[in-house]
This record gives sequence, structure tokens and C-alpha cells, in this order.
Amino acid sequence: MTQAPTTPAATTSADATPADATPRRRWPLWTALVAGVLVLACGVPVVLLAGGLPDTDLGKPATAASPTENPTTIAARQAAERITAQLEKQSAALLGRDRAGFLAIAAPAAQKDLRRRYGALTALRVTRWEARPSGLPTSAGRAGEWRLPVEYRYCFVLPDCTPSPVVIETRWRDGAEPRLLALSRSKPAHHVSGRSNGQPGSLPWEVSDLVVAVGERTVVATTPAYRKRLPGLLRRAEAAATVADAYVVAGSPPDRYRIFYAGPKEWKRWYGGEQPEWGAGYAINVGGGHYEIVLGPESFEYGPYLDELLRHELAHAASLPEKNYADDSTWWLSEGLAEQAGVDGQPVGRYEGLDAVRELVEGDWDGKLESLIPDADTQELVNGSYGTAFLAVRYLVDRFGEERVLAFAKAVLHDLRVPAQVSEEIFEEEWSTLHKECVAYIRATVR
Repeated sequence: MTQAPTTPAATTSADATPADATPRRRWPLWTALVAGVLVLACGVPVVLLAGGLPDTDLGKPATAASPTENPTTIAARQAAERITAQLEKQSAALLGRDRAGFLAIAAPAAQKDLRRRYGALTALRVTRWEARPSGLPTSAGRAGEWRLPVEYRYCFVLPDCTPSPVVIETRWRDGAEPRLLALSRSKPAHHVSGRSNGQPGSLPWEVSDLVVAVGERTVVATTPAYRKRLPGLLRRAEAAATVADAYVVAGSPPDRYRIFYAGPKEWKRWYGGEQPEWGAGYAINVGGGHYEIVLGPESFEYGPYLDELLRHELAHAASLPEKNYADDSTWWLSEGLAEQAGVDGQPVGRYEGLDAVRELVEGDWDGKLESLIPDADTQELVNGSYGTAFLAVRYLVDRFGEERVLAFAKAVLHDLRVPAQVSEEIFEEEWSTLHKECVAYIRATVR
């Protein structure tokens, strides 16, 4: 996640950092991106159940029930088949831009919610929409009503993307043509030992009206209240994408970078809404190899640092793996790489976080890169962690070049190999020695 600059004192420039005895420019370290990815805000990325859900064989021709099969199971299986037929009709209507057909499977009480989702999804140019039951329905507590989790898979703009999955609880009234009574919203992930074990929480198109602009490399969206900001945001996002594309460590660049600008209400609602106070933006894994970028409500006040924030977050989307990656010990690498993209060739001496780095390295830091992940809400300490990670990656880039550093990132973040296993293979130097050199460079830079 990107860390938000604090409000500057009246005597400082618009780009100043938190007011203190010696006012200085606010430095972005947006890139304290909530851990670069919503992910990092919690210490690791949030991932969807990208592997899909248990197959129920609902797409196969119906077969005769076993004589010993439970009658309740038989009834549930038959209801699931009828609901599947309704979901297929709705999917075809959405892709055919037939709003009446999209709403037709639902009872009146559910249609307001569906109208909003239809408007947001079509604005995002949905090009693929598949829906299937996830398991068999269960009784909703009333005669003739069922509860059923439904897995949706979707693409935006390009129809041949790897679809992102999301599971939504639904409630139905049974009949020859079941009627949808209600949809829930996707729930925030439950984290176990720093790992995500679920979905990221309410997606923007589930809960908000959206206006959207589409470019060659990006899709940018916000709520109608901020419609006037879309053209400028699209222009800046397209520029950031050209930088981020160079940070792909495996495979191809994202088909489109997905960027959502949040107002104050959306910031607390989208994707679970549990960002640290210092966050200005984050990238979150929504499955299918897609990361979605969320910009905080104050990000347009950052002036040129909004461009740095965009480069940082889009670099996460380009460089992080499709599935969960490593652990907190590699935070420095993923965030340092994103910071490297954020500064986009800027000399180290102009990096705005150097004062914060100095405070960190002269304080309680143990001198280990693997312990850098922020564990406090103090913005200066967060800035120091991001800046230290940046300097470590900058040292490696200056010495070995970006190509070898990206190969190192692939081995560590994608292939889950520890630095000590791959350092000699990629850099021709033992990691213990190279680590000491990185730390010495960091200390010398802020001395």
C-alpha cells in the first residue's frame, strides 16, 4: 500500500512531510503501499480462491438418482439444476447488454441491487461472465427457499483474459424457474498466520455506482461524484503503465491495469476497508493473475506524487505472482522493487524518504532486510521502512542491472526460493556477503 504523506505545516510546500522542527517536503513513499498490496498492509497479499471451488457436476447431463441417495440431496441437486439454468440466462443477458433480461430472474426486492451491479459491470466493459453453483443449495429456513453460494468468473475489456473469481451467497425461491431473492456481498478474507484464506471483501462493482474510462493499458473507475477527475487520472495512469510494464518478472504484462479511485466512504468499504491510517493506496490480488489498484480519497492532493503512487502500485500488479508469495521476510524486496519503479530513475539524493531512513537505521533496526516490514502506525517509521527497502533494491540494480534483479525477484517472490539459495546463481556472490553490502550502502547513504 502506498503511504500517505502527512498534512504539511502552513510554512511548508504543498509536497511537504509532516510538520516538525525542520520542515521538509512531503515524500511519497506512497509506496509504503499498504504493503504494496493490500497485501502488504497486512503483511501479505490478499488472494481469492483462485483454484476454483468444488466441482458439483452440475454442467453434466442429469443421471438417475441412486436408490439409496438421500431425498433431501436429490431435491437440492434438482434445485441446483434449475438455478443453474437461470444463472446461464442472466449471464447471456449481461454479455448481450440486455438489462431487462439480467433483472428478469430476480424478485422485485433484489432488482435494485442488480441494477447497480449491471450498471457498474457494463461501465467496466465486462466481456466474460460465468456463473455456477458452488456446491449444493441448503435450506433457507422457509419452505421452498434455498441458500446457494455462486462462483462468478469475469473479465473486463478483453474477452480472452484469465477470469477473476468471486463467490457470492445467494437466496432463491424455488419453482419451475427459480427466482433470485437476495445477493450478499463478498466477505473480507480471513487471515491465518499471515496468509489469506478467502476473498478480498466487497468489490467496487458490487456496492457502488461507477463511471469508467478505458485506455490502451489501463481501466480507471470512480464514483459519479468524482467523474471530472477521470480524464486526468486516465492520462496519468497510462503514463505509469509504461513504467510498470518494465517490471514484469514472469509472463506477460497485465492485459489492463485496473485502477479504482475511492472517495472517503468507498475507502472504508471497498475490499474490506481495513487500511492503515498511513495508507494512500494499495494493490490487491483478485485472482486470475489480476491485481486491482485502489487510490485513497486524498491522493489527488499529492500533486506530482500521485504519479509516483501510480507507478509504485502498478509495479506491484506487474511484478507479483498470481498466487500468494513468500512471507514477511521478503517484504523488502517486493516493496523496494515497487519504490524503484515509483522514483523512475530519480537520483538517490533526491529521494524524499532519506530523513526517515536515517531515523530508522540509527534507531532500533537490527540491520536485517527481512525484518523491515512496518509493525507500527507511526508514519515516519513506515516511511523509513519503505525507504530502506528502496535503497537495498537500488544498490542491487546499480551493481547488477535491472534484468538480474528482476530474475532475483522471480526466484524469491514467484518460485519461493530463499535469497541464500539463488544469490550465487544470479549475482555470483553469497547472499550473506551481498546482504552486508546492501546494509553498508544504506547506512552510508544517510550518514
